[in-house]
Amino acid sequence: MKTYFPILMSAVILMAVSCGQKDEVAAKKESLESKKKEMASLRTSIEALEKEIAELDPEFGRQNRKSVLVSTLDPKVGQFDHFVEVTGSVLSRKNVNISGEVSGRVNEITAVEGMQVKAGQVLARVDSESILRNMDEVEKQLELANTIFERQERLWDQQIGTELQYLEAKNRKETLEKNLASLKTQESRTVIRAPFNGTVESVVIRLGELVQPGTPLFQFIGDSDLFIEADLSERYVGVVGRGDSVEITFPSIDTNLKTKVSAVGGIINPNNRTFKVEVFLPRMQNVKPNMISVLRIKDYESENAVTVPNYLILQDTKGDYVFTVEDGKSRKRYVKRGRTYREITEIIEGLDGTETLVDKGFREVGDGFNVNIAQ
Repeated sequence: MKTYFPILMSAVILMAVSCGQKDEVAAKKESLESKKKEMASLRTSIEALEKEIAELDPEFGRQNRKSVLVSTLDPKVGQFDHFVEVTGSVLSRKNVNISGEVSGRVNEITAVEGMQVKAGQVLARVDSESILRNMDEVEKQLELANTIFERQERLWDQQIGTELQYLEAKNRKETLEKNLASLKTQESRTVIRAPFNGTVESVVIRLGELVQPGTPLFQFIGDSDLFIEADLSERYVGVVGRGDSVEITFPSIDTNLKTKVSAVGGIINPNNRTFKVEVFLPRMQNVKPNMISVLRIKDYESENAVTVPNYLILQDTKGDYVFTVEDGKSRKRYVKRGRTYREITEIIEGLDGTETLVDKGFREVGDGFNVNIAQ
């Protein structure tokens, strides 16, 4: 019993000390909470007083306003170019429909759609059996006519026979020669050949089909004499003209080049209110007809333009404005904007390029706000 008594007394003492510490912490927490409430009430009272004084004294309100943390940038002064951007398509002036020139049945087609061929390469053949038979017959007749003409000519040289006989023999021979030449021409046209280097866009005929002169056989597009055609809005009439510089981009092959406008259409399409523009395209590898391109046509330039990012320009009932930093305060500066290209706007009135513009934080400031510039 004597052994446990000191231990019991120590536990009682520790419990008493612990309870005393808990009471002290609780009291301090209550005091802290009370002071926070007093501070909140005091802040509310201060803000109310500041508002009342600001209404009576605007200058006090401007001076008492809290500073806003902002970043700044300077307007750029220099070359500013504006471009009209439109989508165009590569076309060929050698876009032709190859048609049949003789009657016959198609007995061979060597071309397929998308096939690239050289000038003179065989695309198809039409049955020429009837023409060949006619050629054999005419050749036999011509052989006899030549024999008769030669004999008649010798007799005429000896002044034997009449001139009429000589002329009839000569005319017969020459007529048969012309007929034979015509048949040879027809026979050559039974072989359909590529008129120039290009691509077979489509094959219209089928094997065994009977064709007549004028029957469409192939749509053929040449690889040379390419140009780009695009539609421009009618509001650019008089702005874009022949000889204007053009930057062309081919997204599919990641290729760029500079060229010029070669022709401007003189008619407005009533359906979409556009006019045609043609752009000269030099011969280029990998550029094919019907390829999509993006045209950037320069329609305006200024050597000493003042430009700012488009997002900094705000509007109110009086017009466009930006915020500048002057003597530690933000100032509303009304401006007159010019053209905008790729989020950059030319300022034609209101800025001279020496100002400091509010960048980040421009929507948190107003006219006369105190500002701190972030470093």
